[in-house]
Amino acid sequence: MLLLQAYNQHANVSVVLFFGTIGMLALTIGLIVFIIFHQRKVIRYQMTLQKMENEQQKMLLNASIRLQEEERQRIAADLHDDAGPLLATARLYLNENLVNLDKTTQLQSIYNAKQIIDDTIQLIRNISHSLMPPTLKNFGLESAVNDTFQKISGSGNINASSRFHDYKERLPIDNELIVFRVVQELINNILKHSNASFIHLTQNTNGNKFYIRMHHDGKGMTQKDFEKLTKSASGLGLKNIQSRLKVLQGRIFFEKDQSQTYYKVTIELHREEPTA
Repeated sequence: MLLLQAYNQHANVSVVLFFGTIGMLALTIGLIVFIIFHQRKVIRYQMTLQKMENEQQKMLLNASIRLQEEERQRIAADLHDDAGPLLATARLYLNENLVNLDKTTQLQSIYNAKQIIDDTIQLIRNISHSLMPPTLKNFGLESAVNDTFQKISGSGNINASSRFHDYKERLPIDNELIVFRVVQELINNILKHSNASFIHLTQNTNGNKFYIRMHHDGKGMTQKDFEKLTKSASGLGLKNIQSRLKVLQGRIFFEKDQSQTYYKVTIELHREEPTA
């Protein structure tokens, strides 16, 4: 009798152990399956993000290429439509028959040709200045931005002001040009679309961070609006801003003030610490 009870107890323990093992095995398999499916889901999500990032990079690259192509086409058009006819006209005054003309006519032709050549030189100088403004090249970003805001304010249509608080060490000239073009594009957007009564720009640094902030009281956008437009087929100007700042590993932020009275745009750049 005792032997039978012991046998039954042993059998019960074996059954419990068997089903317990089956349960643990099922739980382990379920956990492994869950991990596998979760990993696959994470991988698919990462691939989707990577695809979106690649598409965004492609859009920025295309925007940059279009910007450069538009610049080249504009310069080519200016040279072809304006400089070309001027030089062709000057050539007419200085043709091979000039030596056969009387002295008065010769002097008049030479004078006319000189005037045309002077106009052509000024035209080419203007094209050169549009590529690299002389104030920026000779005196730096602060002077170029202040000069721009003074001209805007001088028009009498809008109150414009700018102030650089601690621009002691200039950025490299190529970087200054990029920042200046971004500021120009932002100003252009504000003047065209915002109907603002004032624009105010400030500059400051914090450690190795360089900031330019623009405030205006017109119609503006938030960061969500900006990101939406840069991912759409439109908004070429904003894509140009983003692609230019990407060269400098910079960022731009659009927001509305907590008082809901004005919009603020912040450009943030990382500047290298000067070597000892």
